[in-house]
Amino acid sequence: MADLPDVFDPRRYAAGPPHHAYRELRDRHPVAWQAEPEVLGWPAGPGFWAVTRHADVVDVLKDAHTFSSTLGATQIRDPDPGDLPFIRRMMLNQDPPHHGPLRRLVSRAFTPGRVERFEALVRERARSLLTGAREAAEDGVVDLVADVTDDYALLNLADLLGVPPGDRGLLLDWTERVIAYQDPDEPVVLGPDGRPVNPRSPAMLAEMFAYARELAAHKRERPADDIMTSLAQGELADGELEMFFFLLTVAGNDTVRAAAPGGLLALAEHPDARAELANRQVPVDIAVEELLRWHPPVLSFRRTARRATVLAGQPVAAGDKVVVFHASANHDERVFTDPHRLDLARSPNPHVSFGDGPHICLGAHFARLQLRVLHEEALRVLPRTELAAPPRRLVSNFINGVKSLAVRVG
Repeated sequence: MADLPDVFDPRRYAAGPPHHAYRELRDRHPVAWQAEPEVLGWPAGPGFWAVTRHADVVDVLKDAHTFSSTLGATQIRDPDPGDLPFIRRMMLNQDPPHHGPLRRLVSRAFTPGRVERFEALVRERARSLLTGAREAAEDGVVDLVADVTDDYALLNLADLLGVPPGDRGLLLDWTERVIAYQDPDEPVVLGPDGRPVNPRSPAMLAEMFAYARELAAHKRERPADDIMTSLAQGELADGELEMFFFLLTVAGNDTVRAAAPGGLLALAEHPDARAELANRQVPVDIAVEELLRWHPPVLSFRRTARRATVLAGQPVAAGDKVVVFHASANHDERVFTDPHRLDLARSPNPHVSFGDGPHICLGAHFARLQLRVLHEEALRVLPRTELAAPPRRLVSNFINGVKSLAVRVG
């Protein structure tokens, strides 16, 4: 399959998801073998099957009995075998039936009611950040990532978790370390062998876990209406609580941190669509679903075949890595009419930007609320947004990140 396009190399994503390559794979070989060479200092791997059609992506995500999150965890790159027991403590890297009770336990803390109570705070924060960015704009140009969306995602998450204001910068540092490790702008931590250290290894997460234990102890003494109080007072063992803090910190922050500028970029590139939204021709909550389809925050997730199987006619051996590509599934012509057209009123819109199956995103409700409020306030505060420079994107085959979004505002 050497003639098939490469969708593994993180550097290919510096210009955005490789949609031409995705389409070629969907049309020619929807389950395609991908080599996994050494890239950016990270060692070579054994290769994997890239799954690019919507129906097959959904099948993999729903069938946890065949496609395991536990065997090799959920990142394309294989973890160190010695780290696997540690990594498997995270709910994201567990399979049913072990996964279900933990998910139900945490979902009680992540209630829609608690999230809804945050709307007024979230709206005021969006309005304040957007207004401040507009007023501080030099020559009418604003970097919506640096001036708005990074702080918006981070501060909202910190409020929901109950992280004290003075500690909130730690969340950003930890998120950058875990999410941006493939990007050349992020400093690489080298181990004694001179090779990069996995950012999800126990050594790299020790500081975050120690903080999680301290915060949980604080919440037991001084409870508040936040998720860490609920988790600290619940039935979680210390190790489980640490892993949930990691998951909520990284996934909770970067989901909105990637999706928010992605949606603003899409609207800046499609002024007619933005005008439809401003003129209330399309409800903002419906538009948010299309913006999520257009710019999913997560590009890929890995599973491992528990047994030999066949997927879209392709035999897959037990132990093979199987990687689903969300951005490809969201642009599958077999499901979405004219998928490369931004249609804010698109309905139905069965995108997989928050996953599917037993691991569908627990915080999707909170993410949607934040995105809806941000776009509502942006339409009020920034009547005009025109690209002032090409966006700078994260070099990653995992997170669909935007590092800089310079727009001319009015």
